[in-house]
Amino acid sequence: MPNGDREPLRMSSVGCRHYRRRCKIVSPCCGQVYWCRHCHNEAASSSSWPHEINRAQIVEVICQLCNHQQKPAQSCDACGHDFSSYYCQQCNFWDDDGIRKQVFHCDKCGICRVGGRDNYFHCDACGSCYPAEIKDSHTCVENAMRRNCPVCLQDLFQSVTQVTILQCGHTIHQVKQ
Repeated sequence: MPNGDREPLRMSSVGCRHYRRRCKIVSPCCGQVYWCRHCHNEAASSSSWPHEINRAQIVEVICQLCNHQQKPAQSCDACGHDFSSYYCQQCNFWDDDGIRKQVFHCDKCGICRVGGRDNYFHCDACGSCYPAEIKDSHTCVENAMRRNCPVCLQDLFQSVTQVTILQCGHTIHQVKQ
């Protein structure tokens, strides 16, 4: 995808409201190009063909510095620039704020989490990561995070919205204040 007559993108000026990065993804489901899966899903949800991207099926990204199209990787094969400071090959996830956010990949969850590996534990009974401070006191609810929020009906497990764990063990999106 040529950049046309536009000036090259500055490294600090790229990304979307979800993530800062220097590559866009080519959606395997519809071939459209987006900054991230959330941008794709938001656009697709209001289209005539509502669908969500399967991030594991992403096989192409486009460098936003030189417009080179390639397989997902940490850096561009053509110009050598890193796409972000944090990259997870399993999740096809890039985020320049990943180090600051303490993003880590949980093999058991199969996704990247925010907040630092040492601050979370994976509960096999619940099937998800939870804050370390509730490890000895939380009530297990099988697959509690793999359900939709009972209020907004949106996915909890892969949500970018903070999730609250209730004393009963059920989960819900945190109320915005």
